Amino acid sequence: MLRRLLQPQGAALQGVLSHRRAVSGDSLPPLPSQARVVICGGGIVGTSVAYHLAKLGWTDILLLEQGRLGAGTTRMCAGVVSVAKPISIESQMADYSNSLYQQLEEETGVNTGYVKTGSLCLAQNQDRLLSLKRLASRLKVMGISCSIIKPKEISKLHPLVNIHDLVGALHLPGDAVVSPPEVNRALAVAAAGQGVQILERTSVQQVLVERGHVTAVETDRGSISCQYFVNCAGQWGYELGQASEVKVSVPLHGCEHFYLLSKPLQQPLPSNTPVVMDLDGRIYVRPWQGGVLSGGFEKNPKPIFTEGRNQLEVHNMQEDWDHFEPMLSALLRRMPELETAEIRQLVNCPESFTPDMRCLMGETPGVHGYYVLAGMNSSGLALAGGAARYLAEWMVYGYPTANVWALDIKRFGNLQSSRTFLRHRVMEVMPLLYELKVPRWDYQTGRQLRTSPLYDRLDTQGARWMEKHGFERPKYFVPAGKDLLSLDHSKTFYKPDWFDIVGSEVKCCKEAVCVIDMSSFTKFELTSTGDQALEYLQFLCANDVDVPVGHMVHTGMLNQRGGYENDCSVVRLSKNSFFIISPSDQQVHCWSWMKKHMPSEPQLHLEDVSWKYTALNLIGPRATDILAELSYVSMTPDHFPSMFCKEMSVGYANGIRVMSMTHTGEPGFMLYIPIEYALHVYNEVMAVGQKYGVRNAGYYALRSLRIEKFLAFWGQDLDSFTTPLECGREFRVKFHTDMDFLGREALLQQRQEGVSRRLVMLVLEEHDTELDLWPWWGEPILRNQQLVGATTSSAYSYTLERHVCLGFVSAPGGLAPDFVTRGDYEVDIAGQRYAAKAKLYPFSSLLNQQRRRKDQLDLGSLNPE
Repeated sequence: MLRRLLQPQGAALQGVLSHRRAVSGDSLPPLPSQARVVICGGGIVGTSVAYHLAKLGWTDILLLEQGRLGAGTTRMCAGVVSVAKPISIESQMADYSNSLYQQLEEETGVNTGYVKTGSLCLAQNQDRLLSLKRLASRLKVMGISCSIIKPKEISKLHPLVNIHDLVGALHLPGDAVVSPPEVNRALAVAAAGQGVQILERTSVQQVLVERGHVTAVETDRGSISCQYFVNCAGQWGYELGQASEVKVSVPLHGCEHFYLLSKPLQQPLPSNTPVVMDLDGRIYVRPWQGGVLSGGFEKNPKPIFTEGRNQLEVHNMQEDWDHFEPMLSALLRRMPELETAEIRQLVNCPESFTPDMRCLMGETPGVHGYYVLAGMNSSGLALAGGAARYLAEWMVYGYPTANVWALDIKRFGNLQSSRTFLRHRVMEVMPLLYELKVPRWDYQTGRQLRTSPLYDRLDTQGARWMEKHGFERPKYFVPAGKDLLSLDHSKTFYKPDWFDIVGSEVKCCKEAVCVIDMSSFTKFELTSTGDQALEYLQFLCANDVDVPVGHMVHTGMLNQRGGYENDCSVVRLSKNSFFIISPSDQQVHCWSWMKKHMPSEPQLHLEDVSWKYTALNLIGPRATDILAELSYVSMTPDHFPSMFCKEMSVGYANGIRVMSMTHTGEPGFMLYIPIEYALHVYNEVMAVGQKYGVRNAGYYALRSLRIEKFLAFWGQDLDSFTTPLECGREFRVKFHTDMDFLGREALLQQRQEGVSRRLVMLVLEEHDTELDLWPWWGEPILRNQQLVGATTSSAYSYTLERHVCLGFVSAPGGLAPDFVTRGDYEVDIAGQRYAAKAKLYPFSSLLNQQRRRKDQLDLGSLNPE
């Protein structure tokens, strides 16, 4: 069968991406000496950025392409536009792209080949079907039509699909196929019609920077002065960033991507036949000129090494039938009737991938005016319209109209720009595109990049790790005697195998004391010779940071719309010195935000000291006893009040910053320890703490504790579109003063008009933890049978013995005072609805929980040994 299909009835693909020969007499248009914005890359991403900038009214736009327009990946991509994406913002972008491509022909007269085919995401097992049901619930929140269908319905929609091993599918009727080169041409025509100048055969060599701002672009034909530069160079984006005068990190890496084209079938396949995505088979199939186009994402991808190679060398890649054989076999299993089909060619198309399977967009942290839109992870066509729209808004207005933090290039730092890291990670990322991903899965490559000094010690004590911004963080600790292998592979949508382990850690936090290594937190020090540091923070922070020395403040750093750019704790170390603690993944973003708004005064100094301190979180009523014994200082609330910070000696170590906070609502202390003392302090805490029932704990326990206390975290519950008034944090805004701060006007206006959405706490009432699917995040929230929002995070509360979800509910006309308290709420988990109790405040019983008397504690039940 396979031999017959592989017979060379169609000519083998040779030189698919060969460069069109430039006629010696061709003359290029003159290179302009200046432009407002220079876009590098004439593929569909670059032309879409030019189109959208022009649409928003910008002029003096120049697009440069080193070869011919659309001659790179755009020319070779498969042409599928699907909203089946792993995160909501990408689905939103793809939905917009679909609408844009549909109307481009009418706008430009260019036939884009748009056909609304719909698509079928197939499920070969129940776990895959559950993931598709969760995706369907998320898409419905966005208003995208979709449905879960049975195998018999699949046959009705696509006659070639073998359904014998299928349990169902997700049907997306709005998905489409297009001709990518023609869409690219249509975007270019529309952009040129609005004044965009497009130059082919012009290579960008480097971007010139002065005082941190883009000033010019050097090409092989001369220099162009400009204010903005957009790197849309695709797989060349990394090299272009590194070649600039000030190096810019664009963490992406190329891989070869294969698909075959067949000749028309004996009974030609209609052009509106649905696209098939057989995720478990790792293949996709779309109709193409009466036959099929089929590719996939294999387990053993072939990376592309672009260093020292020109465009022609990389694009003129050869077919590899041996490499494609597993995907060909999967295609024949899914569509056996294709056995007699003739092959036209096997296409080898370059694609670029990023370390987390999400594209890169936004302004780079080190150079103002340098923007990036690249690393599309084989979804360039589907995302190009929406991503370029948001990037154009970002450049024109200063912010996009949607929350794109999941795609912001500032989620990465220089630590992810290592070529070795990227090569290893891309080998994992490409197969993961179609891999079944359950909650809490972790990357396996590029690990142990950033670690605490305690890593080895914690690892030998059973720590199981996850990674955040390249930093290893403990999830939980496996007690001696547990089956480590089964826990490492306990990936499920239901109750996980670590449930009881985390439960025991939570119990210890509430009744004795636990230690969590939280060294991954971002940490800055801000100092000045005069009042400059205080004045700067008062403008940047919503809360009043003019507190006595030794006190700390929880505050947001807001944008002009009143949304959170950062949620942090600020400690006043001295009159003119402050210590700022932010979330781990905020390190690059927060630094960039603070530097952007920092006055250019030599007396003001900001330093990233994340690497200088190990952070230990001592949670529980017995934390007081441990620190008192190690420091010979009374740690009772009378002597060490809440939100207080003091430099102390702990054991033999001096200069430990001890803070009375735990990020959980439980009593305890955060210890910020100079790294050279970290192991000593940890050993002392664990040794002295034995008689108090001390044990290690991880972030899963912390998550459970903070969610049951209704504590929202940035990046999960809070973002740049969330204001303090929408999440119940008005008390952290200095409305009582006349002091101006960033976002004040927007908050005053919102306070006067009222909010239209609110963060709520939902406790599931009819949910069986043992048997039912667990909520994680992104589940629809319904009020009186009407969709009103979605969850942002969730955890099992071991205290309430219920699942607790945090999420936003909206009422377009404004939230009445009783909107939350009087509604009948439900949470939709993969299509199954569960009744929930909605609350605006945490349970008072949790905040005022009576602790057991120390002499009543059964310490033996808390100690893992």
